[in-house]
Amino acid sequence: MPTFLGDDDTVPCVVVVNADKQYSIWPSAREIPSGWSEAGFKGSRADCLKHIAEIWPEPTA
Repeated sequence: MPTFLGDDDTVPCVVVVNADKQYSIWPSAREIPSGWSEAGFKGSRADCLKHIAEIWPEPTA
């Protein structure tokens, strides 16, 4: 398992969220880091990023 995803769309991922409602993706085979929890969506890297864009349209706001 790579330490980061890069552009690898073959690694199954999960969307995670922290207490500040910031979203990210994480390889589903790895333990979710402290402070983060599953946000209820799993899929490819691309699918997870698309989902985040739909639910979090202005991440810098």
